Amino acid sequence: MEMIEGLHRPDEGAISVLGLDITKHARAIKNRVGVQLQTAALYPQLRVIELLRLFASFYDRSLPVDGILDDLELGEKRDAQTKTLSGGQQQRLSVALALINDPEVVFLDEPTTGLDPAARQSLWQVIRRMQGEGRTILMTTHYMEEAEALCDRLAIMDHGRILDTGTVEDLIGRRFRERAVRFRRAGAPPESELRALLGVSRVVEEDDEIVLVTGDVPATVGALLELTGRIGTEPAGLMIRRASLEDVFLELTGRALRD
Repeated sequence: MEMIEGLHRPDEGAISVLGLDITKHARAIKNRVGVQLQTAALYPQLRVIELLRLFASFYDRSLPVDGILDDLELGEKRDAQTKTLSGGQQQRLSVALALINDPEVVFLDEPTTGLDPAARQSLWQVIRRMQGEGRTILMTTHYMEEAEALCDRLAIMDHGRILDTGTVEDLIGRRFRERAVRFRRAGAPPESELRALLGVSRVVEEDDEIVLVTGDVPATVGALLELTGRIGTEPAGLMIRRASLEDVFLELTGRALRD
């Protein structure tokens, strides 16, 4: 990421951004991209408005500072020193600094790490707005649900190697064609009868739940409801779950995320 951003020279090979060689046209590229680093080093004594104006002065062109403040919901903090901002506000300020030059490409390095759920959702809205504006966003994250929610295309990396790329549907569909029908164990029919249901390839017991792995969800659910209806029960807590990106990561690496 830092080599693509122009912060380090490539060890070997070539990198181009917006059709320009990163080693030959670094200044031209930096005027057209925005970078939010994982750990922001904000000048603690400067006010938010002062910091944005300082960063705006670095570029040949910049967006109106007041507009950026409003877009990132920082208007009421414009005169606050950056050291007084909450974690979520500091992350939004980092994104604001990355957008001040109206970039065509935006690099976000784990932008929601350490944020509470409300702050994370707020930053997700900002990222979706950038997508809607037609910007290209290259984001790193170790939150799989974040990648599923935000990314059009993904690359799963482990120890510096790209293991697979594609859309969420591509990555999951290439490895997991079946889905899981889950319900509580209490009052469930015998496992032998569950295994005989239409579409079921295997039955798994997890804690107080039973999981039916099936390649035909409608047929399996219909047969399950018919079976439980005959014995006078119903599958409590019934839910259908597809495989997730975490399942893909485990399949590719043989270990859970961040083991």
